[in-house]
Amino acid sequence: MKSYLAAAIQMTSLPDLRHNLAQAEELIDLAVRRGAELVSLPENFSFLGNEEAKVQQAVEIAAQSEKFLKTVAQRYQVTILGGGFPVPAPEGKFYNTALLVSPNGEELARYEKVHLFDVDLPDGNIYSESDMVVAGTQVAPVYHSADLGNLGLSVCYDVRFPELYRTLSQSGAEVLFIPAAFTAFTGKDHWQVLIQARAIENTSYVIAPAQTGKHNSRRQSHGHAMVVDPWGVVMADAGTEPGMAIAPIEPLRLRQVRRQMPSLKHRVFF
Repeated sequence: MKSYLAAAIQMTSLPDLRHNLAQAEELIDLAVRRGAELVSLPENFSFLGNEEAKVQQAVEIAAQSEKFLKTVAQRYQVTILGGGFPVPAPEGKFYNTALLVSPNGEELARYEKVHLFDVDLPDGNIYSESDMVVAGTQVAPVYHSADLGNLGLSVCYDVRFPELYRTLSQSGAEVLFIPAAFTAFTGKDHWQVLIQARAIENTSYVIAPAQTGKHNSRRQSHGHAMVVDPWGVVMADAGTEPGMAIAPIEPLRLRQVRRQMPSLKHRVFF
């Protein structure tokens, strides 16, 4: 594992596939110009704001999202995580899928979100992701990279389930991806503390790209894409506007924290 810059992209995606992909490429281009070698896009980066339209267009969204990730990764010679897009599943539903792609445009790892966001929030908004999404059944993967470290995949609501990240750390994860479209209501209280908790308890870097702002009249995201170090220090925070959080991933820092706080070696229950 070498030292490198990682970027967590922040977007305001809309129910407009082409607009979103253009916005994503513009931000990827900027991240690469700033020196990023690992770029991550948020959940729903290619389409957000109209669930019925997403279902109707799922085949096209899936095809165009995957093509986009492989094309821009190769074009900019950078490793890219597409943090979540719909891939058709049985019975007219889809999987919420994260895809990690190499600078050669090759698929490195794929993860279908296992925890679905079915909640009734105090602000009056009801979310029922399982109405249209099928939960994945495979353990979240860790991609082992000699240059970038061991990269563990997850998506958004997964952040509330620490056992998933324990599984990733047991598989050697050193950098955890948590791409999200966190709601404005839950984000203000829970987003940062959960991201920091996952970093601290696993002594791992966390790269958390995010959605921000209004996607339609009812859906609003919290923002604050961030990169957090293994001690839980927020190294970069994108605030509430589209843009990015960009920060160095340092193997020496990782080893230092794991030496000083060897909690992963002290686990009793597995």
